[in-house]
Amino acid sequence: MPEPGKKPVSAFSKKPRSVEVATGSPAVFEAETERAGVKVRWQRAGSDISASDKYGLVAEGTRHTLTVRDVGSADQGSYAVIAGSSKVKFDLKVLEAGKAEPVPGPAPAPAEAPGAPGEALASATEVEGGSPRPEGSSSAAPDGPSVPDDPIGLFVMRPQDGEVTAGGSITFSARVAGASLLKPPVVKWFKGKWVDLSSKVGQHLQLHDSYDRTSKVYLFELHITDAQATFAGGYRCEVSTKDKFDSCNFNLTVHEAIGPGDVDLRSAFRRTSLAGGGRRISDGHEDAGTLDFSSLLRKSSFRTPRDSRLEAPAEEDVWEILRQAPPSEYERIAFQHGITDLRGMLKRLKGMKREEKKSTAFQKKLQPAYQVSKGHKIRLTVELADPDTEVKWLKNGQEIQMSGSKYIFESVGAKRMLTISQCSLADDAAYQCVVGSEKCSTELFVKEPPVLITCPLEDQLVMVGQRVEFECEVSEEGAQVKWLKDGMELTREETFKYRFKKDGQRHHLIINEATLEDAGHYALRTSGGQALAELIVQEKKLEVYQSIADLTVGSKDQAVFKCEVSDENVRGVWLKNGKELVPDSRIKVSHIGRVHRLTIDDVTPADEADYSFVPEGFACNLSAKLHFMEVKIDFVPRQEPPKIHLDCPGRVPDTIVVVAGNKLRLDVPISGDPAPTVIWQKTITKRSKVPAGPALDASGDSGASDEWVFDKKLLCETEGRVRVETTKDRSIFTVEGAEKEDEGVYVVTVQNPVGEDQVNLTVKVIDVPDAPAAPNISNVGEDSCTVRWEPPAYDGGQPVLGYILERKKKKSYRWMRLNFDLLRELSHEARSMIEGVVYEMRVYAVNAVGMSRPSPASQPFMPVGPPSEPSHLAVEDVSDTTVSLKWRPPERMGAGGLDGYSVEYCQDGCSEWVAALQGLTEHTSLLVKDLPTGARLLFRVRAHNVAGPGAPGTTTEPVTVQEILQRPRLQLPRHLRQTIQKKVGEPVNLLIPFQGKPRPQVTWTKEGQPLAGEEVSVRNSPTDTILFIRAAHLAHSGTYRVTLRIESMEDKAELVLQVVDKPGPPQDIRVTEAWGFNVALEWKPPQDDGNTELWGYTVQKADKKSMEWFTVLEHYRPTHCVVSELITGNGYYFRVFSHNMVGPSDRAATTKEPVFIPRPGITYEPPNYKALDFSEAPSFTRPLVNRSVIAGYNATLCCAVRGSPKPKISWFKNGLDLGKDARFRMFSKQGVLTLEIRKPRPFDGGVYVCRATNLQGEAQCECRLEVRVPQ
Repeated sequence: MPEPGKKPVSAFSKKPRSVEVATGSPAVFEAETERAGVKVRWQRAGSDISASDKYGLVAEGTRHTLTVRDVGSADQGSYAVIAGSSKVKFDLKVLEAGKAEPVPGPAPAPAEAPGAPGEALASATEVEGGSPRPEGSSSAAPDGPSVPDDPIGLFVMRPQDGEVTAGGSITFSARVAGASLLKPPVVKWFKGKWVDLSSKVGQHLQLHDSYDRTSKVYLFELHITDAQATFAGGYRCEVSTKDKFDSCNFNLTVHEAIGPGDVDLRSAFRRTSLAGGGRRISDGHEDAGTLDFSSLLRKSSFRTPRDSRLEAPAEEDVWEILRQAPPSEYERIAFQHGITDLRGMLKRLKGMKREEKKSTAFQKKLQPAYQVSKGHKIRLTVELADPDTEVKWLKNGQEIQMSGSKYIFESVGAKRMLTISQCSLADDAAYQCVVGSEKCSTELFVKEPPVLITCPLEDQLVMVGQRVEFECEVSEEGAQVKWLKDGMELTREETFKYRFKKDGQRHHLIINEATLEDAGHYALRTSGGQALAELIVQEKKLEVYQSIADLTVGSKDQAVFKCEVSDENVRGVWLKNGKELVPDSRIKVSHIGRVHRLTIDDVTPADEADYSFVPEGFACNLSAKLHFMEVKIDFVPRQEPPKIHLDCPGRVPDTIVVVAGNKLRLDVPISGDPAPTVIWQKTITKRSKVPAGPALDASGDSGASDEWVFDKKLLCETEGRVRVETTKDRSIFTVEGAEKEDEGVYVVTVQNPVGEDQVNLTVKVIDVPDAPAAPNISNVGEDSCTVRWEPPAYDGGQPVLGYILERKKKKSYRWMRLNFDLLRELSHEARSMIEGVVYEMRVYAVNAVGMSRPSPASQPFMPVGPPSEPSHLAVEDVSDTTVSLKWRPPERMGAGGLDGYSVEYCQDGCSEWVAALQGLTEHTSLLVKDLPTGARLLFRVRAHNVAGPGAPGTTTEPVTVQEILQRPRLQLPRHLRQTIQKKVGEPVNLLIPFQGKPRPQVTWTKEGQPLAGEEVSVRNSPTDTILFIRAAHLAHSGTYRVTLRIESMEDKAELVLQVVDKPGPPQDIRVTEAWGFNVALEWKPPQDDGNTELWGYTVQKADKKSMEWFTVLEHYRPTHCVVSELITGNGYYFRVFSHNMVGPSDRAATTKEPVFIPRPGITYEPPNYKALDFSEAPSFTRPLVNRSVIAGYNATLCCAVRGSPKPKISWFKNGLDLGKDARFRMFSKQGVLTLEIRKPRPFDGGVYVCRATNLQGEAQCECRLEVRVPQ
């Protein structure tokens, strides 16, 4: 497992804290930097704050202060302070004057629990590194579920840092905006960096989620109960949707409890539900479930401070903690620091321990592994034993050369650093630092962020043979993606059919010639999401919206044949009597969009023929006939009355039909002598109400009737859209671009002195229909819906032939046609939709003229199917009035998730179902109460979602509501059938399951007497009984009996508890005899054996001079012994410890007087020698000499000194001590002193003094350094 990289060092030694102040009061924020002279900026809402009447900025050395004067409601919000790459955020909250608590300034941080890392909850949140968090994220939790002003990413409210006392509970909440999400977001909770908490759900940790339909906000909660010290540390919450991702870090601090007296004993017995077991209900209807005393088994839970080795802060090295910790603590360390591959780490740690040896070149080596995110930078640091040693850095065995800003080599004192900027996957390698023949190695792991979908795929509708190109944009250039069709991956082996193309962040899938087999769902999958689109391939069909019509024209007139087809890209050929028509100056062929025209000017009798339009590529032929109208003029004598020559039998011409937008030309031949005057008029019809008098034969009733009034409008314009042109033998009425208002009856009147003639011509203008109203969507299913619409308000003068329906995704701009044959009905069932995707519908109306404009889009809708039936419905428990049910969620929930479950029951043989609860329940279990005793009932459960209730899950057999009598029986565990041994001070937790209905009565006794005292407590549940002793004493030893009784039936069990302790010290130790090099000892057994058998004694001896104790005998059972191999002339003390299974006695029996071993022979008196004094005051054997150096090149000053003891060396420049200046390096080797000046500048010139000092005196020498600037 890769270890996390080293956390960047903060520029702040003291951070500002969030405060609450009253309106009108000042607010003061203080920050302290690590070094003086650091430039500090203050910000509010992302904008820098400058000194003004409102804000006061003060900088004194390392202390920086921001004062907000006369605080008002407008000053409330998030503030930040920035120094270098460190950014600390804090909040200012303004309260009303009557409700505010006095906050004079930034209070000191509260005392933390021993070993608990992190700061208090109110402290500001700091973002380290080069990329601070964006403005708007605050460490202070908002009041209530209100949406903040500046939500970041997907979070509406992020989880905040929290504090809890050991044994308490805490809940972390995260809110996610769901208004723009098609599916519920996926939320994951992590401990540390890699531990997924969904696998740790149990009695201490629960995950909950809910959805508020009113505010459209998802709520996700992490609930921790019975918090322990190991729960402290960093946590992370990640939320992801189809094309977005966001995460948030927060910390949990666990404080120690004050003492045993403050601990609620009942909280230690709290339970949660047992999987697969019966539902437990305590006496007081409290929460039931499993029992956990793991937190009580630790001696240090409430009495001793936590182990500092196990409570390391986040910055400590996990490898070092594992190396120093005992094997029994590995599991705790793994959970606390988020280690998932513990076995692999221990295997590597074992190898590291074998290889560990003292290094002569390195004082501090590289860590075993580092981890860095892609695009960030990482710094590898080693510390050398010799600061003058040169190092080499290797990557995968190859030396790293200086190249641009990618690799930066730094040297600070004995430290050597390698900085890698803009890390990529190519930097994921093994690195080595080589010093001479020694080297240290590490591994760098580059973590690649997930590739997200930034621009999704679009649905496409094409014809057979057309080119298809899907395009999708991802968040990273050159990312690896997969193309899938209907869930199957498209590989490179299919390149003859599919072509893949990459263009930066855009990825393309190209199908050159689509076939019907290519239809389906195509997907692009990345490491962070998936984009889905549908391809519909239709066979080629050509629809004729307007066919060509027969024409009758006169000589020198213009004939226009016009047709409209469905495809604007279709070309065609015009035929005359079956032969292709060649355009010329009189015959013109045009193609504009979907309209094809044939125009013949100055029609002659030779133009009378059959004309056809044949579209290319389609078996279609549109034909019409051109009739030539010949006007005959007969000779008439003078004074001939006027006459209109129209071929109109009965003087009533047929209605003239013209398509809107086309040219209307009425050519009326006339005659008369003298030349007649032509008058064109249009009849205007008005409708008015005129009172109707009573009829002669009426009974007196009166009313009103409608009367039509006709008016005539004179048309005499000779220019413009509507014009009249008159010659000697004809009158021409022309309308350019016919409109609806041009429809009506036109009256043509010719007059001369001889008489007059008149003809009525009826003109009808037809057009495409109006756009229908927006369609309505109903009966929405899993992949289908019913679309209904109303006919258009105006059909264009022609009956509506049918309708065309289109749909699109809400976020797309591409509309897809759903039908190629016209729909005759006013409703249609649309299918083949994707569940969970939002769609819109629109409709066109079609008549003989053409297709209308599209209707407005329907309301967006999402296809969602009802859920399937809940599975594994079972009866968990039955009493006289209640039935406990449990089930599992349905296999299919639908895209929107479940709203809840409904539970119903009915009598066996009856069909009337009764609701067991009002509304819905989100849980998968329910206790149905208030049922009639003895009734036989059937139960069923339905799952509900947005689409409604799903199929019910029903119990297979009727359930009789009656508690069954069951004989009491104790199920004594195997380990409790033997003598139970506990050490003094350890907790005793004896859990005994039992059976029996109704609930049996449980009784505990000790040695035949009822239990007494507060130290021993008993907790009973419907399925087990527990004897609990918080701290065992010797008096708790004995025989305990538990009795289970139901009416006259009972069951008993006995348990033997033995509480053991360390033994007392032996008694009456004495020396019975001493001879030669031997001493005989004797003692008596201890009075207190610790309530268990003695395992033996340990005998130790100590020399009177050193008083260091050495063990002579271990596990020695007799109460007398002989100590041999003593040294003559020395005096000895002896002591004896007693041992049992708990351990050695706290005290030992010790001899009061020393025993001397006599030394035979002559006593040697050593001579006295006079000590020589070699001390010497410091003196310079070679003084400093004046030097002149060039600026920019390293310079050194050297001298030599002697003295005893070794003198202390100090360097000064112009009287200032250079010891703390990093630009100067000082070396001392065998009396030779060297001062190295790094790249000196002109201001480094001056008088340098070297001073040597010891106990005998001091000496100094000086020189002058001149720094010259090169010309």
